[in-house]
Amino acid sequence: MKYDSIGFDLDGTLWSSIPAVTQAWDIIASEYGVYKPNEEQMAGVMGLNEIQLMTKLYPDMPQDDKLVFFGKASKKCNELLAEHGGVLFDGMAETIEKLSKDFKLYIVSNCQPGYIETFLGYHKLEKYFCDFQWSGRECVPKSENIKSVINRNGFKNSIYVGDTQGDADAAYGAGVPFVFAEFGFGNVKKYDYSIEKFSDILKIVY
Repeated sequence: MKYDSIGFDLDGTLWSSIPAVTQAWDIIASEYGVYKPNEEQMAGVMGLNEIQLMTKLYPDMPQDDKLVFFGKASKKCNELLAEHGGVLFDGMAETIEKLSKDFKLYIVSNCQPGYIETFLGYHKLEKYFCDFQWSGRECVPKSENIKSVINRNGFKNSIYVGDTQGDADAAYGAGVPFVFAEFGFGNVKKYDYSIEKFSDILKIVY
């Protein structure tokens, strides 16, 4: 087969956690007495790292407060998702199970610590993925995180699936082909492949 591994973004690609994320930000925003982003606004910042997200939502908030706010909101988000889970995209779980038999699967996401583990644990998908990486406190660029996963696992021919321009830029920055998930949250100018529904990835890699 052409590829030995497939990387995935998380939000807008494998699932949507917008309701839980919005609820978490709503709770912490109340504590700070600042405006509460709605679901559309939260969808618009999915895929951004910690610094980018807080700067877009609260540009005038002091930097130290942004970091504390994000930490509190992230913790609350993980708690809500651990209790209720998110919304898996149609056919995702079944397709992942099929792919895992022939490819090494991994996740690279600009998210908070514990978020990927919560996704995998609640929906019982751990056994299908061999590795994952989040951006970390240093907000390491996603392209570098994709490279790290590829290098530490010795993958030779990988491909990355995502739904935003940032995902496309990260894939190309890591030197791998990009698959645009049209059903996600963003728009992409350039891509190697596109999928209208999750199971379409099967037509690309087989």
